[in-house]
Amino acid sequence: MNNVIVYSKNNCMQCRMTKRFLKEHNVPFEERNINQDPQYLDSLKQQGFQSVPIVMNSAMDPIVGFRPDSLRELVD
Repeated sequence: MNNVIVYSKNNCMQCRMTKRFLKEHNVPFEERNINQDPQYLDSLKQQGFQSVPIVMNSAMDPIVGFRPDSLRELVD
């Protein structure tokens, strides 16, 4: 499986729901919190993103927001 990266921020309900979905479906991911590491925010803005969560995986287009229908594609 390709590396899954979840960009999130503190106190974000959709971020929590996205991470919970991935954990419940045993999808390993790396979390990048824009509050703890602001350089991620700059990078996301340069790519045109305006909100989190953003789930990135090299095998598919980024998923913005809590989208269980799209997240299912990451489940084996």
